[in-house]
Amino acid sequence: MRRLLPFGVLALAFLVSDAAQAARINELSDSTMLERATRFFTFQDPSLRNALSGSMLLGVCCGLMGAFLVVRKLALMGDALSHAVLPGVALGFLWNMTKDPVSIFIGATIAGLLGAGTVQLIRDTTRHKEDAALGFVLASFFGVGICLFTMIQNIPGGNKSGLDKFLFGQAAALSQGDVLLLASVTVLVIGAILVFYKEYALTSFDTGFARSLGMPVQFFHFSLILLLAFAIVASLQAVGVVLVSAMLVIPAAAAFLLTDRLGMMLLLSAVFGLCAGGMGAFFSFVGRNLPTGPFMVLAAAVVFVGALFFGPRHGIVSRLWRQRSRSVRIRRENTLKAIYHVIEDNEFRTETISVRELAERRRETLEDARRQLASVRRAGFVTISGDGVSFTPHGWQRACEIVRNHRLWELYLTHAAHIAADHVHEDAEAIEHVLGGETVRQLEKRLNYARRDPHGKLIPGVEDIRLGRVAKPSSRATGFGAERLH
Repeated sequence: MRRLLPFGVLALAFLVSDAAQAARINELSDSTMLERATRFFTFQDPSLRNALSGSMLLGVCCGLMGAFLVVRKLALMGDALSHAVLPGVALGFLWNMTKDPVSIFIGATIAGLLGAGTVQLIRDTTRHKEDAALGFVLASFFGVGICLFTMIQNIPGGNKSGLDKFLFGQAAALSQGDVLLLASVTVLVIGAILVFYKEYALTSFDTGFARSLGMPVQFFHFSLILLLAFAIVASLQAVGVVLVSAMLVIPAAAAFLLTDRLGMMLLLSAVFGLCAGGMGAFFSFVGRNLPTGPFMVLAAAVVFVGALFFGPRHGIVSRLWRQRSRSVRIRRENTLKAIYHVIEDNEFRTETISVRELAERRRETLEDARRQLASVRRAGFVTISGDGVSFTPHGWQRACEIVRNHRLWELYLTHAAHIAADHVHEDAEAIEHVLGGETVRQLEKRLNYARRDPHGKLIPGVEDIRLGRVAKPSSRATGFGAERLH
């Protein structure tokens, strides 16, 4: 994403120019915002219908292709190809000195494929890696395109060619032919993904395994590049060379933060692109002198920021909340463990301890101990009566589980990993909070359901939790693995 920042700044600079100000849908300057919003949803204006349908098709097409770029770690490829097609646009215009969509599409596609081939050639014949090759193609092809555009501007009548719209985009200028081209490319992309989904998925995640199966990895790679070139060329009229890479990357990057499955990522990326296209057309129509392409990118960026902060698994807020919840849970469990240890030190003669005993055990002040007990009580683990603290059945169960996890892990490290008994406590302190039930059962089975840890202390078992107290083992059973619950 940092690589896109310079181009975003460049686009912003052009937005204040007269050329960029013309890239808007709505020309109604004597109406209110509410009237323009109402008019938008009536779809009366032909230019609006073309711009809206074209923007939404662009969002779906770029969203689908961008998903593969993101999972293949080729986000810069979209940026490079979007700039590499510029010479082809100029040559397509020079073919018959008209803005013929077919000539421009063919020329731009050939230029894009030539750029992709140049990247591959540099990778295969030099020591440079792909990022350097992409940077070279992006800069050099874009420079050639700018030179050709300047030559066209100097030709009589060339300044009225409208080629500048391919740089910055003008959704308002989309014709029915442009929309039909976008629709055709979108259908082609969807069809190719539906037919070759398994092949594209496998070659995206594990090319070595795909080759071992005899799959033509290079064919599927270059077929994706071809589809990418089609998507970029078809989108240039709406968002331009500068911003098309953003529509390829941002919706896919947002979807990547929300799911770990490729199929769902493709769907989300297409939906985000669709929504970004619709929102860009809406705000461009409702506002005054507002360009469509940049608003599409801003709408996609809003979706990305939302996923970045509030995504259920990878969002920043979600991660902070999980970390805070985990920290609170660990503090509660450490308090439960300390209460258990106090009761154990009293040889389980009483089920109630004082706050002072807990504070001394944890080496903290009475105020800190009371604050932790308040949190544990809110969770339903203990009851507090005056200065006395007692486990609830649920609290006793969780305390036994934590102590059992700690002591089983210590025993495992000393007997299976042959670590000294005085070196296992810190590791057990960390692992006791994350051991799952199945792992604990495997440990118990591996340790032959032992009842004492390396330090000779009792390991709570299932029967202890059920009885609500520790069932002390028989005095005849003293060796490792000899003491079991009956």
